Amino acid sequence: MLLLTLTAGPSVHDAVAAGVAPIPRSDLSETDRQRVLAVTAPTADFSRAEPFEQMQGGAGTVDKRVNADIFSHPAANLSFEGRQEFMVGNGLFRKDWVSSPASTLASDGLGPLFNARSCQACHVKDGRGTVPGIDPEDKSEAMALLIRFALPSGAPDPVYGRQLQPFAVTGLSGEGRLRIAYEPVSVELTGGETVVLQRPDYTIDTPGYGPLDPDVRLSARLAPPMLGLGLLDAIHPDDILKNIDTPQARRDAVSGRPNWVIDAASGQKVLGRFGWKADQSTVKRQSAEAFFMDMGLSTPLREDPYGDCTAQQAPCRALPHGVQKEQGDHEVPGNLIDFVTVYSSNLALPQRRDVSGPKVLAGKKLFYEANCIACHVPKYVTRRDAARPEHQFQLIWPYTDMLLHDMGEGLADEDGKETLQREWRTPPLWGIGLTKTVNPNATWLHDGRARTLLEAVLWHGGEAKAARDRVVAMSPEDRANLIRFLESL
Repeated sequence: MLLLTLTAGPSVHDAVAAGVAPIPRSDLSETDRQRVLAVTAPTADFSRAEPFEQMQGGAGTVDKRVNADIFSHPAANLSFEGRQEFMVGNGLFRKDWVSSPASTLASDGLGPLFNARSCQACHVKDGRGTVPGIDPEDKSEAMALLIRFALPSGAPDPVYGRQLQPFAVTGLSGEGRLRIAYEPVSVELTGGETVVLQRPDYTIDTPGYGPLDPDVRLSARLAPPMLGLGLLDAIHPDDILKNIDTPQARRDAVSGRPNWVIDAASGQKVLGRFGWKADQSTVKRQSAEAFFMDMGLSTPLREDPYGDCTAQQAPCRALPHGVQKEQGDHEVPGNLIDFVTVYSSNLALPQRRDVSGPKVLAGKKLFYEANCIACHVPKYVTRRDAARPEHQFQLIWPYTDMLLHDMGEGLADEDGKETLQREWRTPPLWGIGLTKTVNPNATWLHDGRARTLLEAVLWHGGEAKAARDRVVAMSPEDRANLIRFLESL
């Protein structure tokens, strides 16, 4: 454990906002609570790196050669048995599924409508996906950039369902081709620099099943990196709820909120953690949703073998599916979704680079002074009673509060749910500096519109506008140091 040498620090009352009752953690003794509060308090010393800061994924952090495979290693503290499960899950994550019927009974059931044939096709080398056309030479169809459909009520399109699926099995038409046009948006920065952002506009060409509902809204979602998901799952909900009201949040009137979702098994409200809208509660549910929506594959958590194919798409529903009674009741049986969950939960964080470098430390200080930490909360200590031992009681540095925030009109969504249109879950920043090492064509933000980290910052609005404006007002040297800090993560 990484906390054995820590000493007691501020009290619970010091750590929780004034007027808000202290939030206990049932997994910790009082002594441990004090130690956790001390180690997770925001630093005020930027003259040197903090203890264990280089190990951003706790004891699971890996020190491997930095290359295109840096996001694909198992956590360093994974047991021998866990590594075996991880490798099986890796094979399933990379596997290309095929249509039914097929001679490979354990690999069929794709679609009939789908976005990709494998998980890896969207999460390139376990990192971010690629936006089609972001490179003018790229003429590929959209796979990693999903388009969600929603009416103003939040209901799906009556014919096309919840999501555009541009691909289909042989003999069936795909749902359409995504076309993206970009509008330039110029931003003047202190020091004479001008940055030209690009605002996307989406159109569905050649819809395969008639016109979309005239009121339907389109919302883009880019496949995110897979790093550290099990550790995020192991953050105690009390620590997430504490982020609603902190001194940093009050400084800029930041008002993050949790997304409570209904657990299908228990019927109880649980905290959403995963997805751009924090609408999935666990890594397993997020994985099952991706199998169902993106590849049309059923699991015990999403049982329709036709995926997002609607009743109005009769040719899709008339085709064979991949449920084989001798193989079980689902195209992806429960044990296979468990293997994928182990894999997705234990992809290791790489060590930070140049963590003590003067420019990195200067950029870190600017990150704190700009109050980016109001939403990008630097660190946590995971639960002592986390489901898997490798995730228990780890000091981690994900830089997220796991809450939804109003990000302003510039990033407003079109998912039809009025309360969520402008809100996005704060994405973790760990690993962000190696994004293009893993996928040279990767970009940032929920729809991949930002070609650089600075562009991503400049799109921040709403609750993040004050922090964004502080970045705009920085000198060119300070902005360069801020980006250097982000590149070290």
